[in-house]
Amino acid sequence: MSSPQSSRQSSCSSFSGKIRIHTIQVDSVQRWMEDLRQMTEVECMCVLQSKPLGVDEDAELIVSAGATHTLSHTHTTRDNLQALLKRALAVSTELGKMFQRLEKRRWQRVHNTAGRVNTHLRSLIQEYSSAPHTPADMQKFEKTLLEKCMELSIITERCLHTEDEYFLKSMKEAIHEILTDVSDSFSQMIDMALANEIQILIRQIEDSDDVLTISTAISNLLSLTQDGPQLCSIIAKEGAVVALLKICRQDCFSSLYAPALRTVASICCVEEGISQLEKVDGLLCLADILTDGACAEATRAEAAAVMAQITSPHHSSTQHLSSFLESMQDIVTALIHLCESASCGEVFLLASAALANITFFDSMACEILLQLNAVHILLQACRDRQRVDTPYSKDQVVTILANLSVLEQCTADVLEEKGIEQLLVLLNEKPSSSSPSESAACERVQQKAAVTLARLSRDPLLAQTAIQCKAVPRLIELCRSPAERNNSDSVLVACLAALRRLAAECPDSIGPSDHQQLIKPRLVDSFLLCSNMEESFV
Repeated sequence: MSSPQSSRQSSCSSFSGKIRIHTIQVDSVQRWMEDLRQMTEVECMCVLQSKPLGVDEDAELIVSAGATHTLSHTHTTRDNLQALLKRALAVSTELGKMFQRLEKRRWQRVHNTAGRVNTHLRSLIQEYSSAPHTPADMQKFEKTLLEKCMELSIITERCLHTEDEYFLKSMKEAIHEILTDVSDSFSQMIDMALANEIQILIRQIEDSDDVLTISTAISNLLSLTQDGPQLCSIIAKEGAVVALLKICRQDCFSSLYAPALRTVASICCVEEGISQLEKVDGLLCLADILTDGACAEATRAEAAAVMAQITSPHHSSTQHLSSFLESMQDIVTALIHLCESASCGEVFLLASAALANITFFDSMACEILLQLNAVHILLQACRDRQRVDTPYSKDQVVTILANLSVLEQCTADVLEEKGIEQLLVLLNEKPSSSSPSESAACERVQQKAAVTLARLSRDPLLAQTAIQCKAVPRLIELCRSPAERNNSDSVLVACLAALRRLAAECPDSIGPSDHQQLIKPRLVDSFLLCSNMEESFV
């Protein structure tokens, strides 16, 4: 779950965004007691033992670790992680604010924030150091951080008592340098602490024979993967993928296959996870599960999810897929059969997403799919609300069809299955809610449906069929009405390309004014005309 940052300020902000606070369910009295402790002036914590004071606009809430108790030997690993993540969020948030306020030279607030950083950091160190299995190497970070924080408090206080611009300028540079060091050391310390807690979970998976213990450890790991790429990278580096796939190779743990694979899929959102999977022949393990008819559908669906993740075009490197070609036939066959037999929309979505990614990876996959009657299976699924029930599933289907349509033999299958009619249905896809992700999915469905139509229309018979099915009016509407395509430029380009292909096969299918504006000019000129118009079709 990781991206390099150009400055320590953006690093702190990124770190804050990647840590999601887990909601702890407690009764109302316990919640009140926790809130009571939080409503304090943090600078007084060390001396006045939480004397209640009013909260001004800069006063921050003290984050209590593990609800109202400090970490102890009786806490579970998950409690330790939650407490650590909470404290880390508090510190990183304050560091980010301090960078911002330093830039604006708001010295009073810079000094106040330095005090809060110092308080939060001391609390974090005190609480985590008292926990069992604390890494010995953390002490070097603790000492450095506490010294730097004390230095920050002293320097920022000096800035409050002078108006010497030259002195303040030099102090600003010095504070920025110290703050950068604090940010670097803090990030390294937190990564070390997180790695230590993750190692404990992984050892529970590797060393235990108890299904419940392993299940709990897997559940905790899965929960951590939801906190962003940074944690996923740490989890992968500590060997979680290896431990989870080992579980998936033991018959006695068959009930744990699905959660283990779900966790592997989450970890493989980062390159480190995929690299670990490759090192232990994870693709072979996935292929075995996908092709094993005795495996539960839920398990095969989770294996498909891992396959979709590792074949995602978003990954910068595909070297890890070199061994994929060896199992291509078996994997593609298993996935299309899973699409055909899927009992619900989620299973179909996972299997079709994996297939969609694989068709981008190698053209051989498209040839295999055509041999397996994939056009029939996918178009039948589109007509089945139980399997294809969202724009996200339709996006996967039309992606596969678009890639299959590159091959000439696809045309006959589409005609036989009345695929043109289904493509026109997809061209009319609209979101059922105001969700941005659903709107984006609908745009992709429209765009890829138009691309598929354009590719298939190189065949005269299919072009004539599309015209008879009234594809031209809908394509013109999408070009001329920005609202119909949700103002999407990609949909516009695809529809213009499809119109021009149909016009080449049957010029009479396009009216004079539409021909003059949408067909005759250069593509870029038609694009500019349509992208700038509000609505102008007669």
